[in-house]
Amino acid sequence: MQSDREFLKDTIRLETDFSQTDQARGVAPPPVQKPYADDARRIDLPKPGTWQGVQPIDLETAIGRRQSRRTFTTNPLTLDELSMLLWATAGIRQQIDQGTALRTVPSAGARHALETYLCVFNATGLEEGFYRYLPVEHQLLFEFHEDRPQSKMVEATLGQTFVAQSAVVFVWTAIPYRMEWRYGPASSKVIALDAGHVCQNLYLACEAIGAGTCAVGAYHQTKVDRLFRLEGDDEFVVYLAPVGKVTEPR
Repeated sequence: MQSDREFLKDTIRLETDFSQTDQARGVAPPPVQKPYADDARRIDLPKPGTWQGVQPIDLETAIGRRQSRRTFTTNPLTLDELSMLLWATAGIRQQIDQGTALRTVPSAGARHALETYLCVFNATGLEEGFYRYLPVEHQLLFEFHEDRPQSKMVEATLGQTFVAQSAVVFVWTAIPYRMEWRYGPASSKVIALDAGHVCQNLYLACEAIGAGTCAVGAYHQTKVDRLFRLEGDDEFVVYLAPVGKVTEPR
């Protein structure tokens, strides 16, 4: 049985000519978030520090409770709770320029090649549908409605039915050029590492709102990309995590 073990190593860094990257050539960096139309429908999110229903929790407790959860209640997520989860996983603490921002999660070279999408099934104040997080504005961008979104999400995740029982599915896509602009062919590994940083923050943040999540790395690439209306090369899904309220005492 063979695997692509070389992907896990950093030997490609020794083989990459970084003088040939677009950054080295003086090309302007790509923007920190994917553009959107001026007339796009956007939903304001409660700002950090104003969230209702988010309980303070110490880091030791959050880490100690963290586990993958596949059973959710029918209770919705509130907009305040969703705002906190989005800020914890992709929020901007300081924007340096159009192409660089410091966020709540680490990223190689502060390139942050990931975009955050939501498939919303049950959230107070939001219609069922597909959304994208705009970290610069701390807003949600409504993308589209889809018939039978639960069944399509289950099909796209290879029959994992618990995904459809969640309130919201977090879906992270990669826009590789954001990382390739600086690191060229050495970008793929660090994009994957970045996804892990983001999802771990989601696990910990869920502990503050009586919710749970379970990272999903098994999915049908073509089906999930098509579901989110992505072309699959310059942007494609790399990770998913359904989130819902849980019944265990906190």
